[in-house]
Amino acid sequence: MTATTEFSDRMLSLGLARVSEAAAIACASLIGRGDEKSADQAAVDAMRKELNKLDIQGVVVIGEGERDEAPMLYIGEEVGTGHGPAVDIALDPLEGTTLTAKDMPNALAVIAMGPRGSMLHAPDVYMDKLAIGPGFKRGAVTLAMSPSERVSALASAKGCSTRDVTVCVLERPRHEEMIAEIRSTGAAIRLITDGDVAGVMHCADPARTGIDMYMGSGGAPEGVLAAAALKCMGGQIFGKLLFRNEDERARARKAGITNFDRVYTRDDLVTGDVIFAATGVTDGSLLPGIKREIGFITAETILMRSKTGSVRRMSYRNPAN
Repeated sequence: MTATTEFSDRMLSLGLARVSEAAAIACASLIGRGDEKSADQAAVDAMRKELNKLDIQGVVVIGEGERDEAPMLYIGEEVGTGHGPAVDIALDPLEGTTLTAKDMPNALAVIAMGPRGSMLHAPDVYMDKLAIGPGFKRGAVTLAMSPSERVSALASAKGCSTRDVTVCVLERPRHEEMIAEIRSTGAAIRLITDGDVAGVMHCADPARTGIDMYMGSGGAPEGVLAAAALKCMGGQIFGKLLFRNEDERARARKAGITNFDRVYTRDDLVTGDVIFAATGVTDGSLLPGIKREIGFITAETILMRSKTGSVRRMSYRNPAN
C-alpha cells in the first residue's frame, strides 16, 4: 500500500452491498430446511468470493472464529485483491443460522469495513451490552445502572411512562432475573432467540421496529458489528467483556486487551468512519427477506456510511440461476 491510498468509503460502499447480497442470496434455498451448517457454509463461501473481488488490502478482525476453528473468513485472514486501501473487516455471513434453518424472522448477512486499526479486535467471549437509539444525551443510561434503573432513566429522557418503553432481550436462562426486573417496571420486552446484532440495530430505528433499548449479554464480536451499525445509524452502545475462565482472559490478552474491567462505548469499539451493509435473509422488522419468484430472486439491503450518516435501502432483483 502506498501512502496516498486512502479509505474511500463512498467508492467502496456499493461493493460492500454486493458482498452482503451475495451471502444472503447464496443461502436462500436453505431457508426453512433445518440445516444450519449448510446455510452458514453457503453464506461464508459466497461472502468470501465477493470480498476477494474488491480492491482492498483487507484483514478480517471479526469473523468466523480463530484460524484453527474456521477454514474461511477466520480472524486474521487477508481478503481482497491486495491492491487499494488497508482496511479492517467485521462480518457475520449469516447472523442467525438457526433463524434461517427454521425460517424465523430477522436473519441477516452483515458486514462492516473501516480503515486499518479502526475496530476493536474483540475476543470470542461474552459481552454485557446496553444500547439505545439516537437523540439522547450521553450517559442517559449506563451499564452501572440496574436494569430497572435503565428503563426508568430512558423513560424520563423520552418524557414517557416506563410502560411505553420496549426492551429487546436475548432469550437465555442467564437473563431470567434481568427479564423479571425489567417487567417489574411495567416495560414491555421483545424476546429474540438469536441475532443480537439485529437486536441492537432495532433500537436505532424505534419508529420502524418498536424497540427502545437493548440489554443483556451476548458475543463480544457481535458487539463490534452492532457498534459499527450504530456508528452509521446513530445511537449509543456500551459493552463490557465478561470472562468465565482463564482461557478466555488469555484470548483477550492475545487480542491486545489488558484492562478487563473497561466499559467500551460505541466510539471505543469502532474508532473511525465505517461503512456497513446488511441484507435480509428471512423477513424481519428491519429488512424483508429473500424473495424467490419464478425466474427471479430479490434481496433487500441497507447500506450505511458513518461519515455522512447516509442510510440507503436498496432492492436487488436478479435472474435466478
